[in-house]
Amino acid sequence: MKRVGIIAGYGDYPILLAKSLRQKNYEVHCLGVRDQCDPKIAEDCHAFHWMGFGQFGKAVRLFCKNHVTEAVMAGGIAKRQFHRSRLIWRYLPDFYTIRLFAPHFIFRTKKNTVDSLLLTCVEAFERYGIKLLPGTDIAPELLVKREQITRIAPTAAQWKDIQFGWNVAKEMGRLDVGQTITVKDRSVVAVEALEGTDECILRSGRLCQGFTVVKVAKPKQDMRFDLPCFGIQTLQNIALAGGKVIAIEADRSIFVGQQEAIDFAEKHGIAIVGLLEEDAKNGGLLLKE
Repeated sequence: MKRVGIIAGYGDYPILLAKSLRQKNYEVHCLGVRDQCDPKIAEDCHAFHWMGFGQFGKAVRLFCKNHVTEAVMAGGIAKRQFHRSRLIWRYLPDFYTIRLFAPHFIFRTKKNTVDSLLLTCVEAFERYGIKLLPGTDIAPELLVKREQITRIAPTAAQWKDIQFGWNVAKEMGRLDVGQTITVKDRSVVAVEALEGTDECILRSGRLCQGFTVVKVAKPKQDMRFDLPCFGIQTLQNIALAGGKVIAIEADRSIFVGQQEAIDFAEKHGIAIVGLLEEDAKNGGLLLKE
């Protein structure tokens, strides 16, 4: 039985990944990030331990003790946690964590963008021979497929919004600002930043109704972490805010709770499409063929 580790943040993705790996006969060792991870994940794990934001030393020791040499980062981390005041006193990091993140938070010689911080997390494990893998390599069934996912299709005007929004979203990703934007009548309504996708969507609803959500991977997306992810919670917020479409990048995004999410979207008149770059540029024409 092959061992694999999961470093689990918030959301359903880590839970679905653990379940998928267990069904494939993996021995799953999970480190759940405290205040982020759903403890339900432990049901599908051979071993489960909590780790704090500042406990990378503990995390590495646990994996090494259990002979885990391959691991996956799955789920989100509330990015605003990294920008709270008195960060060091709040999380009481161990010496290994301080050494790793001092260039970010003490000496300020490294950027505090999402990619920069997550690459340091990767380095924390790989220094000790623990290779970080893309979760989608071992559970590809969780990826968004290139298709019209709901029976409801975007209108011609909504396809124009997708077409317009795709390039803007990609540019925001290139700048490491966020992965989601909302669009109405080829105008940008809101851009995701530190607040996350859900708050971006809810903010859009306070500005207008009937908007389109475009969620994409970064142009140079590292498939090991921070993949675009959506499911029932995202769709509930779209319905609450008055959105009508979500277009998400196929083959580079995670779709959790697929059938439940599709049923909810169709009940609330929300169209879901999984697109590649060429589909977006051609206004969905390639997708419809």
